[in-house]
Amino acid sequence: MPYPASSRARARSLDLAANPTLIAEQLSTDPRLAPLVAARPGLRVPGGWDGFELAVRAILGQQITVAGARRLAGHLVATYGEPFDDAAAQAIGLSHLFPAPSRLAGADIAALGLMPRARAAALSSLAGAVVTDPGLLGPYRDLDSAVATLRSLPGIGEWTAHYVAMRALRETDAFPAADVGLQRAMSDEMGRRPTAAELLTWADAWRPWRAYAAIHLWATLTPTASRARTTDREQDAA
Repeated sequence: MPYPASSRARARSLDLAANPTLIAEQLSTDPRLAPLVAARPGLRVPGGWDGFELAVRAILGQQITVAGARRLAGHLVATYGEPFDDAAAQAIGLSHLFPAPSRLAGADIAALGLMPRARAAALSSLAGAVVTDPGLLGPYRDLDSAVATLRSLPGIGEWTAHYVAMRALRETDAFPAADVGLQRAMSDEMGRRPTAAELLTWADAWRPWRAYAAIHLWATLTPTASRARTTDREQDAA
């Protein structure tokens, strides 16, 4: 019996269709990853309920702190989101729905004065592209085509494209190699971080599960560093 739509969305968001045993077997062949996989068996790639919201948040987080990205998202939702009346939601501080693509596509986001104009334009462009093609943030035939399509949009570079592919499109081999956190997690004994190119070479052995390797590596970062560091985007937008 097919799952209801809400159950399918939940399963997709929580990555419940993953095969942890198969993934662990592949990643554990790398002696650097093996202890990480053993320490957190069954670690999955968390997604999001809505691909558009996830993509917007990825763009908002370019070159700023995690806390700053959250504040920007809150301002965006408060300004353009649709208010709703739900006592239970309001009790935990939720008062607006995330803005629909059609709402942001026609909005003058730059007028908020909260971010560089190029980033505001990137948000508007993404929203317009999703309005034109509602399947833009849906499944693709392969990772390369997904990344190429996303990178064709203004303000979306390699990091953001792979991050969105990983979290929204559920591409198991997506890998944002320019992420400073991943490079930090792969530092050598002297503290030297690999370059993005070096990390990509190393990660070739993790295919087709590089997204899971990224989650394991991010999990090694201390909670304080994860909260305080910049969001580790590569320079996607000005």
